[in-house]
Amino acid sequence: MTNFEIKAAPFHIGAIDTLASVEPKMNDWPVVYTINDSKYIYIGETTSASSRMRNHKSKVSMKGLKEVRIILHQKFNKSACHDLESHLIRYFHADGKYKIMNGNAGISDYDYFNRDDYRQSFDQIFEELRLQGLMVKSIPDIVNDNIFKYSPFKSLSLDQSLAMESILETLLPVKRSSSSNQIVVQGGPGTGKTIVAVYLIKLLTDIALSNPEDELEIDTLFSDYFKAGYKEELEDWRIGLVIPQQSLRKTLKLVFKTVPGLHQSMVLSPFDVGKSNEKWDLLIVDEAHRLKMRSNMSAPTLNTLFRDTNIKLFGKNRGDDNSLTQLDWINKQSKNQILLLDEAQSVLPSDLPLQLIQSIVTSARKSHNLFTLETQLRVQGGKDFIDYVSAVIEGSNPTKKVDFGDYDCRQFSDLNQMIEELKAKEAEKGLARLAAGFAWKWKTKNRRNSPNKHAFDMEIDGVQLAWNRAQTDWINSPTAIDEVGSIHTIQGYDLNFCGVIIGPDLYYDKIENRIKFSRKNYFDPKGKENNKKLGIEYTDEDLLKFVKQIYRVLLTRGIYGTFIYVCDPELRKYMSEYFPKA
Repeated sequence: MTNFEIKAAPFHIGAIDTLASVEPKMNDWPVVYTINDSKYIYIGETTSASSRMRNHKSKVSMKGLKEVRIILHQKFNKSACHDLESHLIRYFHADGKYKIMNGNAGISDYDYFNRDDYRQSFDQIFEELRLQGLMVKSIPDIVNDNIFKYSPFKSLSLDQSLAMESILETLLPVKRSSSSNQIVVQGGPGTGKTIVAVYLIKLLTDIALSNPEDELEIDTLFSDYFKAGYKEELEDWRIGLVIPQQSLRKTLKLVFKTVPGLHQSMVLSPFDVGKSNEKWDLLIVDEAHRLKMRSNMSAPTLNTLFRDTNIKLFGKNRGDDNSLTQLDWINKQSKNQILLLDEAQSVLPSDLPLQLIQSIVTSARKSHNLFTLETQLRVQGGKDFIDYVSAVIEGSNPTKKVDFGDYDCRQFSDLNQMIEELKAKEAEKGLARLAAGFAWKWKTKNRRNSPNKHAFDMEIDGVQLAWNRAQTDWINSPTAIDEVGSIHTIQGYDLNFCGVIIGPDLYYDKIENRIKFSRKNYFDPKGKENNKKLGIEYTDEDLLKFVKQIYRVLLTRGIYGTFIYVCDPELRKYMSEYFPKA
């Protein structure tokens, strides 16, 4: 299905009329088009290109655009054009040459007749547009880019769309601005919680900036929110996205920088929220389970800042009130909150306690403000693979060696072989990374200032390896393929392939027939530290839960495959019963 043409013309009525006079499909045929100047681009689809161009030309927002391209295809239909439009918006955004003028309410991903055949032609259309100078990057580079992975122009799954609709109905009862809500969105690894957050902020911003007099060119689940009333409700709203993890926070700031209407200052740390003198109408907290309770923080200055924030928000007598958490800051500083969480992804004792998370979920359920994401959007092995990994780690006797189709999951007995296979995948698809539990000291942490650039942190099977150099956006750093990432650099990110080293912090007890935790082989200082402020001492069983959850996260990063190497011989034998050998 390759018979397409791309017709280019200056963006003025005379040139468009001339093109329409020699090309009948300009007047009555489904087409996709782009309109751009040197900085901005708009992508659309229509069944009458000539009349749609006249409509665009009359809009003040488009008067500065210079050229138009009409993509024609003998077999185009409305569904195929809508699909191509959605793809182009996502690809142009991640490519980065232009800023996208479109909103995200019309992005869709539904099935239609011969969709796979049409999408094969899309790749050729993308390449032709790139040859014409409209794109800079290749498609493989685009799909591996964080801008693409966290783009607000992503299409939503069915359960994401239903959750989004329910959230909007809850947040936007027009002329009831005195109401406040706390909404909880639950979802396991790879269900797209972060996408829900970013998509929602873009959608709310588009509604606030919209002109109700303009005819909306799309008919979607969210079209009604662009009508009079909602704009007035939202145009003065202050909205923020709270990201507890430093690495992911930097990545999302870069994403927001590329999206018209959004800006980097909307992406916040919990401490940013606490120190602000202005409150938010809406705070969305991604990975809310990673918010902190009172504990000994990673730096003395943060201990002081935690106390000072308590004093600022709750009064001077509350500075050392150890019952206050960062969630209390979020609630105090905002009228509405959306908490995106997965209690099984808490990985440190200082994260919000399980009992608190469960009470938040229970409260949201009672108020009908609890929404669940089930569809697996990351791992091609699907939800079945996620559940299977969890069952193996928990020792709950799943069916042995389930077939997950094309998903490449293998257990290696030779680490060097696994690394070689991972590097081959890196050359083939990119974003193939090695990860491990925190079962080795980070001796090379300050190696940038060390004369020994070849220092290493672990030696396994004669292979010497070092932890990650970069602490933010490590997966895209130039040396990442030769290093090992930890939970602190990988949680929240997608990889094409992930090689996971299960270190000696876990071992298998043959007598008790279960996985156990080795405190002496666990080297995350904050991962096993007792909470003196709250008088909590963590037993090995307590820490076992966190470490299992760390490995559950690491084992569910790979889109196309997961490779496994296990250090403890008995644990290796146990896990080999469940995963195919390399």
